[in-house]
Amino acid sequence: MLADGDVVLRPIKLRDQRAWREVNRRNRDWLRPWEATIPPPTPSGPVTHRPTFRQMVRHLRSEAGAGRMLPFVIEYQGRLVGQLTVAGITWGSMCSGHVGYWVDESVAGRGVMPTAVALVVDHCFRAVGLHRIEVCIRPENRPSRRVVEKLGFREEGLRPRYLHIDGAWRDHLVFALTAEEVPDGLLARWRRALSQEARRAERPAGPGGVPGNPAERP
Repeated sequence: MLADGDVVLRPIKLRDQRAWREVNRRNRDWLRPWEATIPPPTPSGPVTHRPTFRQMVRHLRSEAGAGRMLPFVIEYQGRLVGQLTVAGITWGSMCSGHVGYWVDESVAGRGVMPTAVALVVDHCFRAVGLHRIEVCIRPENRPSRRVVEKLGFREEGLRPRYLHIDGAWRDHLVFALTAEEVPDGLLARWRRALSQEARRAERPAGPGGVPGNPAERP
């Protein structure tokens, strides 16, 4: 389990089904444009269907046992509010993985997701031994892009038609961090950013209501 204040990451469990379904139901319109979908079958390919919750959890557990995935649910103030998965974990000369996430709209903007991503990146770099973490996001998904921008991920470019999302193959922007870029930890950097933002908000307003140095006030 990973935690910072009110934000907790823990392994997903079968008994999370009721809470997970309730959050998904309430957020259907909020999540649909960004959710992975299953492409139409090819003439020679198998017909696949969206897994049930139990099938999803069993698959995630199997992949976690094989060292290819780290599946978490996100709790905020004791309530399940989202999901975060480190997937595509590759060892050898790469030591990399990519992070996917979603969160309840009711807690968006409270710093829950940046904190969750920072927690898991630090865990991957320090405890798991990965060297690089990627996050791939549709260019249109501004809330998700704000998460990685707040945390200081580097934008590396565009992957055309990268994933099947909301019924079609969609372009994705690639954001990444390596362990060398956050020697003190990503959570520590995120906390410093929050502290700086709070200090800026407390500064007296300059001319025209713009925060500024007290010496600039008329």
